[in-house]
Amino acid sequence: MPLPPDAVVRLNLGHIWLSEYPLEIPVHGFLIKHPAGAGLVDTGYGTPLELIKDYRPVNASVAAALRRHDVDPSDIRWIINSHLHFDHCGQNAVFPQAPLYVQRAEYERRHRYADTPAAWLEYAGARYELLDGEREIVPGVRVLTTPGHTAGHQSVEVDTTDGPALLTGDACWTARMFEGEAPREGMMEDEAIFGRSLEKMRQLKPATVHFCHDNRTWRTHSGISTGR
Repeated sequence: MPLPPDAVVRLNLGHIWLSEYPLEIPVHGFLIKHPAGAGLVDTGYGTPLELIKDYRPVNASVAAALRRHDVDPSDIRWIINSHLHFDHCGQNAVFPQAPLYVQRAEYERRHRYADTPAAWLEYAGARYELLDGEREIVPGVRVLTTPGHTAGHQSVEVDTTDGPALLTGDACWTARMFEGEAPREGMMEDEAIFGRSLEKMRQLKPATVHFCHDNRTWRTHSGISTGR
């Protein structure tokens, strides 16, 4: 049965600055309230912040963000990492009880990401479930292969009573990009593949689109709305 639209909850997990872009970049994860057990898509960046100081991160606890929605970290039953850049998997270790779903192609490239501390990935009890393509993780929650930002990137589609909700990860950074604005240079490893993945997501005709690095939510019927 489809979930209510408010079962997808955006978590504000701080912000970073990229030297090549003169702007503040919000960082989000997403709680999915599911009858089979709560899940999480991306966990933000971890500590110590000194490890990523060049990004001028502001401290943000995913555990505290969950508790603001009356969810304890121990309640999380599964985690999907869209990819393994530092700002999407940095607090995985907060959830030792939860399996981590990631594409095999992404996991095998993890050590190529110089800005992702190994300790944020290879902590005691880390349990990776490696995927070779698309798969339903729990009823109504599916991972979609969306390479381009990285070769093993995945996004998430959630069945809701309003229609499909799409969580893009970094396959699409902003609402404007979803509507056609080109990515800035360096955002994507492969811009041609990114374009194909973006068109694939558009063809799903989502009712809502949620972004890791945009405070807005794209909506089919009401255009772009400013998120809270």
